Amino acid sequence: MIEFVEPGDRGRRFTAHRKVRLSDAGPDAVLRPDGLARYLQDVAGDDWDDTGVVSDETWVVRRTAVRVAAGGGWPAIGDWVSLTTWCGGSGAAWAERRTNVTVGSRLMLEAVAIWVPIDRTGHPLRLRQNFFDVYAEAAGGRKVSGRIEASSPPADAAVRDWPLRRADFDVVGHVNNAAVWAALSEVADGSVTWAAVNHHSPLEGGERVSLATSAGRLWLLVDGVVRVSGEFASR
Repeated sequence: MIEFVEPGDRGRRFTAHRKVRLSDAGPDAVLRPDGLARYLQDVAGDDWDDTGVVSDETWVVRRTAVRVAAGGGWPAIGDWVSLTTWCGGSGAAWAERRTNVTVGSRLMLEAVAIWVPIDRTGHPLRLRQNFFDVYAEAAGGRKVSGRIEASSPPADAAVRDWPLRRADFDVVGHVNNAAVWAALSEVADGSVTWAAVNHHSPLEGGERVSLATSAGRLWLLVDGVVRVSGEFASR
């Protein structure tokens, strides 16, 4: 179960600001889901950099869920958005990051993500003491699961090729999370009210990827094996 926990009154919070620009919005002049995914990973990186912790690990996202807040909506082109992020909990080798997206004083979107630290070879690492020194107070001792549920498309799912581009890859050689969210931007009709994307294993260079879709669901597959799954609701 995905929870959107509220921030406590103690511990670290970090806020960054972005303007919704031409490259972030779709034909409806509204921020696209993949644009939001890029904002979320940028503010996560900015927060980590701002702590001043020196580390050789790289954080990668395993799951991200987003919902429209009560009375909120998707920011439009030209809006200045504020992204406030904090640690919502942790496990042995993963941590939860919560982010609220506001325009002015209006809460627009809420996001929750599971991030995993990896070493230079791509192997996951246990959380180190420097993480707890910075984020433990905000997490308040809350434990979260890093488990990603298995998912597979139904036999009647529509399937098409999903070509990878060089621009899709990040510094660890995997397809970046924001590029994966572009698949959701491609298939979701109307304004998305809730969405979640799960990374079962990474997408890598040289692979032939297929995009399977069913009502409110999507999968990215390589040789029939699900690498990414997602679900969404829209109006």
